[in-house]
Amino acid sequence: MAEECCSADLLEWIGPDVSACVFSRLDHPADLVRAAAVSRTWRRCVVESGLSKSLCLRLCPEVATVAAAAEVSRSPPSTAAPESGYERDYRIYSNLAGAYVSDSAEPSAECILDCIGASSTDDFPAETMENTLDEEEIINFRPSYWSSGGADDPEAPESLTYRLNSDICIVDEIRVRPYQAFFQDGDPIYSSKMVRFQMGHYKLPRGSETFVMDDYENKMVNADEKYTWTYTSPAFPMLQKNELQSFKLPRPVLCIGGVVMIELLGRVQKQEADDMYYICVCHAEVMGRSLSPLFMVEISDPEGYSILKYLPGAKDLSIDDFLQDDTKDSPEWHYLVDRYRQMNHRAVVVSALLEPVHYMHDIGGISDDDHEDDVGGISDDDHEDDVGGISDDDYLV
Repeated sequence: MAEECCSADLLEWIGPDVSACVFSRLDHPADLVRAAAVSRTWRRCVVESGLSKSLCLRLCPEVATVAAAAEVSRSPPSTAAPESGYERDYRIYSNLAGAYVSDSAEPSAECILDCIGASSTDDFPAETMENTLDEEEIINFRPSYWSSGGADDPEAPESLTYRLNSDICIVDEIRVRPYQAFFQDGDPIYSSKMVRFQMGHYKLPRGSETFVMDDYENKMVNADEKYTWTYTSPAFPMLQKNELQSFKLPRPVLCIGGVVMIELLGRVQKQEADDMYYICVCHAEVMGRSLSPLFMVEISDPEGYSILKYLPGAKDLSIDDFLQDDTKDSPEWHYLVDRYRQMNHRAVVVSALLEPVHYMHDIGGISDDDHEDDVGGISDDDHEDDVGGISDDDYLV
């Protein structure tokens, strides 16, 4: 009898309810995976109790907004009997939680791919929010910034909405630099009082959303009812300083769907020319790391729910593998990988467009010494305050 007691599995003695309660105390996905590897009984308890999903929800509550999760195989579906949904969910959420807490993950990097829209723009397209993608204050000899429309109410909010370079990102920090109008008297800084961030996804399937094209669309694409927000940050105070201000989130946030809205709450600076309040942003960054292509997100139509897609075969693929198509690939795998390629291609194009402009004196052939004080017969005295017919007064925010 004593030998039978010693050889019996512990979980069989304490029962399934107590076992699940004990395992639910584990707070790291690696510990849960190790527990599932002890024996078949332990694995069955971990898998069938849905503990990997529960742990994932504790780590990143945004997962609760996912309507369903699916595993996408590279090879076409087999005719074998389908496995249980418990096993599939265990793999998906164990890997998602593991990616969330990974110590070997790459450091955070800039994640913004493109601009979706602004709540208002004062002078479109000269002051479009696309200017916020570039770090420089001066581009092609002109100020580079986004400006809101003017408002009499200092509490009137504004917002900027961006598309990230991945379906699913872990975001831990957002940076915003207010704009200082050096061309106006007193060099005013048009910051907001507070800043807040929302993350989520467009309610229509990928490809249905539009980007900044004209002033009307610029406002329409930013309508809040077009999005499902899965996370809202606390409000952070913004300093009225011309510097890139860092806003660390209370915890890393799983951005499901790749859309981030920067809410600019309250105004502090009036423009002397029209006595109205404005908010201006020179540059914005969303810092984090992508979980694609291992994880992708699909939006169902017409409900607008998000569906998490796990591609285990993407773990060991090289860049060359992603660039090649295989006729043996399953249709869904081909579709998701092709979409990932398109996103990467767009990111490369945007990055190239934002490269600094090199002028002749930067490249060589014409040195600064070749420029006399009077270039082309025009002396400094010939330059009035209005250069090229544009005066300082024309640079209104």
